[in-house]
Amino acid sequence: MAKQKRKRKQKLLYRPVGILLGMASGAVASTLFAKAWAAIGDGDAPDAMDEEREWKEILLAAAVQGAIFAVVKAAVDRSGAMGVRRVTGSWPG
Repeated sequence: MAKQKRKRKQKLLYRPVGILLGMASGAVASTLFAKAWAAIGDGDAPDAMDEEREWKEILLAAAVQGAIFAVVKAAVDRSGAMGVRRVTGSWPG
């Protein structure tokens, strides 16, 4: 019973850390995507509603952006969980 309470408390304490890490990962991923698109695309990344852009360009941008965001989020989430384990001795969640 005490172990379950401790685990719940750790989840609750990790929540604000997770939110901050999520915001940071979004900013990092956004920067990485802008640099990646500058290397492979022509100009700014297209928006799905951009009438002037072709389907293939819009879908390529979406795929690259999604891949970058997923990788950065996984790396940041994993690093955050490892940091919490180092500090508290147990894995969050």
